[in-house]
Amino acid sequence: MAPLVNNSTLDKIARRPLRVVALGGGTGLSTLLRGLKKYVVDPGVSRIAQNTHAIGDLAAIVTVTDDGGSSGRLRKEFNMLPPGDIRNCLVALSEDEALLSRLFQYRFSGGTGLSGHSFGNLFVAALSEVVGDFAKAVQEASHILASRGTIFPSTTSNVELDGWMEDGSRVRGETNITASEKRIVELRMVPSNAQPLPQTLEAIAKADLITIGPGSLFTSLVPNLLVRGIPEAIANSQATKVFICNLMMQANESLGLTTSEHILALRKHARRKLFNFALVNNAPVSPELLQKYQEQGVDQVACDCEAIEAIGVRCIADNFLEEGTVVRHNTHRVAERLLEIAYAPSDFLTPVSACKN
Repeated sequence: MAPLVNNSTLDKIARRPLRVVALGGGTGLSTLLRGLKKYVVDPGVSRIAQNTHAIGDLAAIVTVTDDGGSSGRLRKEFNMLPPGDIRNCLVALSEDEALLSRLFQYRFSGGTGLSGHSFGNLFVAALSEVVGDFAKAVQEASHILASRGTIFPSTTSNVELDGWMEDGSRVRGETNITASEKRIVELRMVPSNAQPLPQTLEAIAKADLITIGPGSLFTSLVPNLLVRGIPEAIANSQATKVFICNLMMQANESLGLTTSEHILALRKHARRKLFNFALVNNAPVSPELLQKYQEQGVDQVACDCEAIEAIGVRCIADNFLEEGTVVRHNTHRVAERLLEIAYAPSDFLTPVSACKN
């Protein structure tokens, strides 16, 4: 990162750090936050050098429709919101992520009532009971863990998902929807009038950059857009808005869908156009790793840049791939490109890149 500009220096080339809002859930959002948090500067820094990328305020808006596993059990037993995705974001934004990750992801293998629970979920549940409010507990947890950002549940209402499938059947609950072998056509939220936190709408209104993705299309991304007020706030915001597409398709959720079809599915549920840009990987997965995915009936998401541009979204295609035992986004490369786009002039254009996958 380039040197910071002294706040007292009235330098014409200086600019301010960005206000960033990231929406999502699951491992996709926490992966993105790991890249973005490295650019977060101290609150006192109001000016940075022209060639510097920096974030002054980072907020994550997290879906709360999980009803399975440890989160689902705590939700039912304590009548609270599911803490799992919140937990992952707390870990991702914490200062000492390595140790905290091991602690918060630790799952008890025995003990009456403890087996299967993660420590992080129990921590959030306990703090929620102590302060008497889930959203406040999340904020207190952020302070305790010295998080480099703020985390908001997309709603504090006790919500569920209703899924309408391609054969006309209806499936209730995120776990059942994910387990179904039928293609999802539409999701609805129950109750339909779930409201966001006022702080969430304020963060969206003030943002310079808003992102959604990566993450499971229907169970991590769409639910945020079903909360009343959130899609309207995004559409009305003057921020640069970027969709970050998944690297791989997901059985049931996005099997066979191209990047442009992901965008159209989100637009359908938001009932409005949201994005200026789409960040899309165009690098092929190695043959060995791709074969493992294909054996499970999964392939790469097609990078159809021309179709993306045809629906009014600027396609930013590049190599955002990182391989291990599974494929993941290269968090540094994604974060760097996002900030580059946000700091660019309003007429910023990138030629449509040839898609290789």
